[in-house]
Amino acid sequence: MTTRTAVITGASSGIGAATARRLAEAGFRVVLAARRKERIEALAAELTEAGHEAVPYVLDVTDRDAVATFADHFDRCDVLVNNAGGAIGAETVGASDPADWRAMYEVNVMGVLHVTQALLPALVASGDGTIVVLSSTAGHIQYEGGGGYAAAKHGAHAIAGTLRLELCGEPVRVIEIAPGMVMTDEFAVNRFRGDEDKAAAVYEGVAEPLTADDVADTVAWTVTRPSHVNVDLMVIRPRAQAAQHKVHRER
Repeated sequence: MTTRTAVITGASSGIGAATARRLAEAGFRVVLAARRKERIEALAAELTEAGHEAVPYVLDVTDRDAVATFADHFDRCDVLVNNAGGAIGAETVGASDPADWRAMYEVNVMGVLHVTQALLPALVASGDGTIVVLSSTAGHIQYEGGGGYAAAKHGAHAIAGTLRLELCGEPVRVIEIAPGMVMTDEFAVNRFRGDEDKAAAVYEGVAEPLTADDVADTVAWTVTRPSHVNVDLMVIRPRAQAAQHKVHRER
């Protein structure tokens, strides 16, 4: 049998890289799509050395033409993990920069749209395709200082739900994974424009935030369920986080 292929966007770090490792271990040929060439090439080399099939591909998911060219390079796609995304800033709605909102919308919403549209024919043709959308608990509830990110992740949530309706009857599952507080090397640092102190304060006193591998574990589990089983939505948070506004912090 031909090895099943999984495409992971935003695969250069964090949840994307962890997901690539998990799916490679599950037997998939993984396509590592991200903007940072050195990172994905290093990850591909790591996976290849471990005996897995891994292909790096430099890609900006907000560039529709580049995404179309990317899709033409692969003769099959069985799983698409729309992971590329991110947050910029934590200003109030009244004080935020519209350019930040636009940038978040481009990667979190339009990026999902571009890649999904480009690979959907191959996913249907596979006879057993799976689309995963990495959204966020911010895509289900708002919080102060998170207006732009919440708006973008609500958009990602809407894409997943609409796709599931539109693809009913086709051999394609649509899964949404919505993580809460996840501590990775870059997410909060990027959000606060490189301010490591502000980034560290997000997790201060929280005993065990989720890790990238925790989220990747849920992606791999949902993708490897029997074909007739669709995990529509999985919300995962650390035990210390009961809600966006309710986090236990040890002092």
